[in-house]
Amino acid sequence: MIFVVQRHRARRLHYDFRLELGGVLVSWAVPKGPTLDPGVRRAAYRVDDHELSYGSFEGVLPAGRYGAGDVIVWDTGPWHLASGALEDGELHFDLDGDKLRGRFVLVHTRTSPAGKEEWLLLHKRDDHAVAGWNAEDHPRSVLTGRTNDEVAAGA
Repeated sequence: MIFVVQRHRARRLHYDFRLELGGVLVSWAVPKGPTLDPGVRRAAYRVDDHELSYGSFEGVLPAGRYGAGDVIVWDTGPWHLASGALEDGELHFDLDGDKLRGRFVLVHTRTSPAGKEEWLLLHKRDDHAVAGWNAEDHPRSVLTGRTNDEVAAGA
């Protein structure tokens, strides 16, 4: 199974964190991006699932369309479930990407009155943990080496 993280500049910059499950990419929007810092918890909001083919999308979603803005494939690779289940609201899993490696956890914290699922994404203390690690220090696509600015400019 694969995971994909897309850096997406829409109305606001966020990272779309996606796990292949049940033949689709189950997805969360992570406003500040994932981290390897085990002392940091990131808010993650469940969004619509996407087709597997969307995992390699890099380009510009046109104005007027849902999610309009530029997108790069920020990281991708295999992932393996360690324990838990999406339905139970807690997943422990290992990522083996170019940027993200090691044990991560997604925990469902609440569902808003509007029905929006709120989760936390965190990295466990393991051999891949890095204090102070910030996604914004690593802005290039793992597929093309381009930045969001270069994608937006049509480079």
